[in-house]
Amino acid sequence: MRIRLSLGRGWGKNQEVKVLLVGVDLAWGEKKHDGLCFLEWNGKRGRVAGFAYPQGDQELLAAIRGKEKTWKSVFVAVDAPLVCPNQTGTRPVDRLTHRMFHREHAACHPANLTKCPRPPRIARLLEKEGFRVGWEPTAEKKTVAEVYPHPAMVRMFGLPRIVKYKKGSVVERRREFRRLQRLLKQCLGNKFPRLAVDADTRSLLTRPWSKPVEDRTDAFFCALIGLWHWMYRGTRSEVIGDRETGFILLPKAGRLKERMALQSLRPRAQRDRQHGVTC
Repeated sequence: MRIRLSLGRGWGKNQEVKVLLVGVDLAWGEKKHDGLCFLEWNGKRGRVAGFAYPQGDQELLAAIRGKEKTWKSVFVAVDAPLVCPNQTGTRPVDRLTHRMFHREHAACHPANLTKCPRPPRIARLLEKEGFRVGWEPTAEKKTVAEVYPHPAMVRMFGLPRIVKYKKGSVVERRREFRRLQRLLKQCLGNKFPRLAVDADTRSLLTRPWSKPVEDRTDAFFCALIGLWHWMYRGTRSEVIGDRETGFILLPKAGRLKERMALQSLRPRAQRDRQHGVTC
């Protein structure tokens, strides 16, 4: 099921709404750390406001609470199955990703409460903090949505296949991670020119692979998905699935994909020279 999105709610005509965007690369268990990224957007421009690397439910909630308490509008984009009522098997939205993105190798892993009890628990805990699970970019509301970076990267970067930095040999994964860093730099210049990037973020996008670097980078991209959704009030986003059985927020495919695909065909050395990328 694909959901038709409406314009952001609670926005007056020509109104620009300040918002805190939070990207979360959520670990499915409490033993591993979660990657967090915070972006601040004033309606016309914004900045990267920091990263965090908490471990466990309480540290995660404390990190989010410490940033969001002074903001009326907050949008949290989480890479994890927040709505997952099925005890076993897979969600309908996971099956839908296989139909939509099998050629790009960007389908979801099966999610159920037996395999991943933590993400729905985090959703319930955030609801107690005043958040609602959904996708509408609504002024003066606090919303948490599920995102999935692999198909979002395919669309945002205009790629025929995912960036395979999660699987393969160590050499292959590190090579693909360097490629991801280059693509992110290019995307920032092309699609988010009014987002100020701090020294920590610039360092993150040049550092060699490690698990903490990967987790923070994934969180940064999740935050960019949320920012893209908010900047265009949902008009350049797509939601697949539903509220009851699970949904995923994605950037829309379209002219963006076509333009980026053309750029990706240029020789790598030429692209790197243009964007000042070195390995």
